[in-house]
This record gives sequence, structure tokens and C-alpha cells, in this order.
Amino acid sequence: MPGRAPPTPEIDFRHDEAVLVGSGPRSSTGYDLRVVRVEERGDTVDVRVRERTPSLGEPTEARLTYPYRLIVFKRIDKPVHVIWEGR
Repeated sequence: MPGRAPPTPEIDFRHDEAVLVGSGPRSSTGYDLRVVRVEERGDTVDVRVRERTPSLGEPTEARLTYPYRLIVFKRIDKPVHVIWEGR
């Protein structure tokens, strides 16, 4: 978000865990990240994300963006795996 920083959420890291998922730089405002599902599976926590890309003709602005999602959940002391699903 060039020119302005989003507010920083308060996270109690003694009880909570945070995962930041970012897709890197994109060329327009039409890109978005969506969290599809967060699930505990055996010895891991799986975070499934999907990137939405703009359709032809969709109104967007040509500028550099950095889509991301910050996910906060109760600490369960298991490894977190981020799984990128198709677009």
C-alpha cells in the first residue's frame, strides 16, 4: 500500500499465532488473496489460499500493489503449511 500503512493489529503472541501470506508485487489493483480454509490436520495446520486475478475489461488501476492476508489464530504449536490453490 504505497503511501499509507494499514493499522497494525494487536496480537498477543503468548496465546495467538500469526501467519502473513503475500503474493509479491502485482501490476494493478485487480489482484486479491483469499483464504479458502484453515484446518488442523494431524501434526500440521494447513492454510489454503487462492489468488484472484482481474478479468479482461474489469476496471482496475495500473499501479504496483502487494496483496496480502494476515491470519491470526489461537496458538497450537504445530507447523503451519501454506497451500496455494489454482487461480
